[in-house]
Amino acid sequence: MPYLTECLNSLVGQSIGLDRLEVVAVDDGSTDDSGRELDRFAERYPGTVKVIHQENSGGPAVPSNRALEAATGRYVYFIGSDDHLGPEALERMVACADQYGSDVVIGKMVGTNGRYVHQALYRENDPDVTLTGSALPWTLANTKLFRRELVERHKLRFPEHLPVGSDQPFTIEACVRAKKISVVADYTCYYAVKRGDAGNITYRADHLSRLRCTAEIMDFTAGLLPPGPERDAVLRRHFTWELAKLVQDDFPRLGREVQRDICAGIARLADSYFTDGIRDAMDVKRRVRICLARAGAVEELCEAITAERAHGAPPFVVEGDRAYARYPGFRDPRIGLADRCFELVGEAVPGRLAKGTELLASAWEQHGDGITYTASVRVPVLGDLDGAVLRLVRGAMPKTADKAGARRLPADHDLPAPAGSVTAEPLPDATVLHARVPLERRTVKLGVRVYLDVAGATYEIPVRGKDRPMPLARRWGGEGEPYRAAALVNDKGRVVVATAPLFPPKQTLGSRLRATLVRGPRRTKRKK
Repeated sequence: MPYLTECLNSLVGQSIGLDRLEVVAVDDGSTDDSGRELDRFAERYPGTVKVIHQENSGGPAVPSNRALEAATGRYVYFIGSDDHLGPEALERMVACADQYGSDVVIGKMVGTNGRYVHQALYRENDPDVTLTGSALPWTLANTKLFRRELVERHKLRFPEHLPVGSDQPFTIEACVRAKKISVVADYTCYYAVKRGDAGNITYRADHLSRLRCTAEIMDFTAGLLPPGPERDAVLRRHFTWELAKLVQDDFPRLGREVQRDICAGIARLADSYFTDGIRDAMDVKRRVRICLARAGAVEELCEAITAERAHGAPPFVVEGDRAYARYPGFRDPRIGLADRCFELVGEAVPGRLAKGTELLASAWEQHGDGITYTASVRVPVLGDLDGAVLRLVRGAMPKTADKAGARRLPADHDLPAPAGSVTAEPLPDATVLHARVPLERRTVKLGVRVYLDVAGATYEIPVRGKDRPMPLARRWGGEGEPYRAAALVNDKGRVVVATAPLFPPKQTLGSRLRATLVRGPRRTKRKK
């Protein structure tokens, strides 16, 4: 309560109609008047709502199994009492299953109140998806329409001893056994609610409980699927999601014995299932943490997590067309991890580059009747940066750019030639690019951007200048018309160079008259 009432109203209000709907509600030892609310709905809808009262079982598996035993419809669909359905959800999913002969139908699911729900599977309607060719492995909750004949033929039930994740073995096996799995993506069927008190059971389990449950789910999956792409597709999700969550920001605050137990559990699973394909498909941040845990490098793992939280991603080491994230443990002979654990493997990293690329100093150099803008820019990259380019570019970054401001250029891009010269100075944790860019006589605002090759891709990175002093505006021009150059930081925190004539052309009488006619006469207040 009060989530339950909204949930029940969303069920009895389904467009499919009460005559085609059976609601089996299991009161699992509730203590907040939920049982009384269920009975109220059962009295109001006697042919539709059935209520089963039982002692608290400690998790969702037992009540789910009890409901399955009582269900009589052609299809079954599971919903948590915190959540609710869109009005046409069941009608649309049943129609999809009937049209395509689907054993499983997945209706679009969204999170509310800050609840995260993976969205990649819901890009478009699809009558036939598989574990290997879609984002299905990232959507393993039981909030799906299942053909009851499939469930009973294979005696699918929820493991009642699992406090967390008990829906995954049921869902995984149903998807493996199904002849066809379909997606309804053009209508929001399910609204997953994060409770205001964070009381959802997923948020209450401790690290070791989640580790044990994840291990059992992974072992179950391995027993269901032979080694190969299908197994990798499912288990990649568990390495990237469930196991990686165990080594997030709160890991360094755990007791050392708990930390060791977590690492030992991850190591056992990695030794069994962490194939090269899963490793290379993971982003470098999570991959490194799994590899450090597998190696039992608790100190380095804590250092990697703490440093990244405080300072952002570590610098990249560029060696030819390869790049490596220099996390703790990189090329440390005591740990013995392969370089591949730290390598950027087809991974776009614009956010990491943008956050670490910043202006250190800037000035003007005057020579004759010309002027040059000089800048020292720090980039979070180590290695061979002889091809780095710094340019002053007109126009804003495109809307397709990364939120942090950088973007990965397409493979067929034309890299702009340097406007001036750039030299690279290596530092222990970064590289400083010293650039000299001659300015032209024109009225324009130009963004200061770095173009950099990392791991076989070229990135365009706007230079951040927030909290950095800018040089005073400078006049230049010699015998010609004098110009003014100014450097500033715009409202996005990026460095911009502006040039314009020192004395703008004076308006003639005719131009002032035309402007007055366009704007209209000025109105003056009448004196009372």
